[in-house]
Amino acid sequence: MVFLESAFDGLPPEDRASTYAGLQAAAAREGFRGEVVALWEDHQGRTRFIAPPQQHPFFQVVNYAQLRAQVNGTIVC
Repeated sequence: MVFLESAFDGLPPEDRASTYAGLQAAAAREGFRGEVVALWEDHQGRTRFIAPPQQHPFFQVVNYAQLRAQVNGTIVC
């Protein structure tokens, strides 16, 4: 999971998709072999995400604060 600033929500969809592709590429370069999920909160505090389709049900019900509490590391892109 990559946590993004809430301003990410205001970007055009093509810019969000491009950023997500860049995150995936950076993770691959670092040897990460799992799925990359981009997460952010919108201006109303709702969890927003870009994730592989099979992960959508999970991210549609989980709370953003719960996910942030599970952070155990960082990567630098």
